[in-house]
Amino acid sequence: MIHHISLGVKDIERSRAFYDRVLEPLGFLRLIDDGDNASGYGAEEAMFWITRPCNKKRATVGNGTHVAFDAPSRAAVEDFHTQALLCGADYNGAPGLRPDYGQNYFAAYVIDPDGHKIEAVITVPDTDEPEGEE
Repeated sequence: MIHHISLGVKDIERSRAFYDRVLEPLGFLRLIDDGDNASGYGAEEAMFWITRPCNKKRATVGNGTHVAFDAPSRAAVEDFHTQALLCGADYNGAPGLRPDYGQNYFAAYVIDPDGHKIEAVITVPDTDEPEGEE
């Protein structure tokens, strides 16, 4: 349903450094650069973009907007959170289960250096759990 998502950023180099590091644990890499204007991230094709606004006005944050990235494991969610905080993100929710969203909804939340709400999430049972235990 969604082809790609773009977030406006104030400092493209700062944002590249941030997203290069925090998306790597999730298996996403910077695949495309458009000079000083934009970069695209993904596993095989760029589906998440950071960009300087085309109208040359200041990048702003959408209230209530957030981007959630699929994670390959709970450990990747934890690593995403750790890396984000080390790269200057603001804390917005520790890695953990969110039973209000689903039995196996394991997520972590941060606010990136531009104020965007970013989440990493996995919704399958933990593969490290011994069978038969809940």
